Amino acid sequence: MNVLVIGGGGREHALVKALSRSKHTKNIHAVPGNSSIEKYADVHSDIKDSDIDRIVELAKKENITWAVIGPEAPLNEGLADALEAAGVKVFGPRKLEAQLESSKAFAKKIMFKYDIPTAAYQTFTNLIEAAEYVKQEGAPIVIKKDGLAAGKGVAVAMTENEALDALKEMFAEGEDNPVVIEEFLEGEEFSLMVLVNGEYTLPFNIVAQDHKRAYDGDTGPNTGGMGAYAPVTHIGSDVIREAVSKIVKPMADAMVKEGLDYFGVMYLGAIITKDGVKTIEFNARFGDPEAQVLLGLLESDFIDVLEAVRNKESYELQFSSDSMLGVILASKGYPKDYVKGASVIIPDELEDEIFNSGLNHLKDDRYETAGGRVLLVTGRGNTLEEAKQTAYNNTKKIEFNNDALFYRKDIGERGV
Repeated sequence: MNVLVIGGGGREHALVKALSRSKHTKNIHAVPGNSSIEKYADVHSDIKDSDIDRIVELAKKENITWAVIGPEAPLNEGLADALEAAGVKVFGPRKLEAQLESSKAFAKKIMFKYDIPTAAYQTFTNLIEAAEYVKQEGAPIVIKKDGLAAGKGVAVAMTENEALDALKEMFAEGEDNPVVIEEFLEGEEFSLMVLVNGEYTLPFNIVAQDHKRAYDGDTGPNTGGMGAYAPVTHIGSDVIREAVSKIVKPMADAMVKEGLDYFGVMYLGAIITKDGVKTIEFNARFGDPEAQVLLGLLESDFIDVLEAVRNKESYELQFSSDSMLGVILASKGYPKDYVKGASVIIPDELEDEIFNSGLNHLKDDRYETAGGRVLLVTGRGNTLEEAKQTAYNNTKKIEFNNDALFYRKDIGERGV
């Protein structure tokens, strides 16, 4: 069959690689794709992932059976709805269901209505009222911009001043979009991917751990993710079962009760607190960079998985017993302003060990940066320690000018 992947980052690079391993795949198309995806797919770089009409036209022309939508923005714009209407099987929720990620206020409202464990919160559309609430509650406290922010619209403020500064920044564009202020939860975080079709759920039986803060020791601003590893062996199957039974399954059921029909990945960002597992956030797509390590370890045929979820069939996901760890190299200044066009040299031997997040290929082993997060460098091993060592050894083989790029040196430290 012919398949289509929407998106052009590291997550989509991982999706294309997973689909290329399927016995069912004939041709893969990617919109807009990137230069690394060209090895596996026909890349349509002239089409934007927001150009719904052209994507539907391409899907019809190429007789696409399955479309897998990677990023959150096309989901929020209704791409799944349009492709479904054209007769394509789509893995990714429709616009209404994608509100689970695109509106934090929407997600919080459902969680509280159906008693799904999460942090206490208030929603504000006025800076003065929000600031008064912060002063009343004190710090630490969490400030979240409602709407899509590519994983960066969250401030974990450890002081009252940090919280007030975050509020000013989030309200800088006006008071049209709500800001959600949450209770600070303390504990260990993890990412669980669950494949959902209405009330049907198929959880990944391993979890990943992302590293959101920009700098070592979980310091600095929140980012889209600076590295990830899987499996997280010190988080046991009992925790996964609790997360599914108390959070994900109730959320899937709640969506059905609300008249919604969710089909796609339900990404749970969770935290283990003294009161049990609680929800930090839901996303409506695979995490990035978690997808790169999780799909890298997936041994099941990805098309078989999609068909099982679509048909609501019992299915047991198979993963490698290896550990896999990835380190993000990011442009200096990320997640704030950064410069594009810095030179990067990646040895040919690392071609299969990297996932392209924001790189343009120039010639041979030469690339230039084209984004904030540039690439994920991975390593595999029998143990997490071995995977970590391999990933960092691979990272040292990549050449770039001075401090054009930076990366955390402590990815996976908690799990080793």
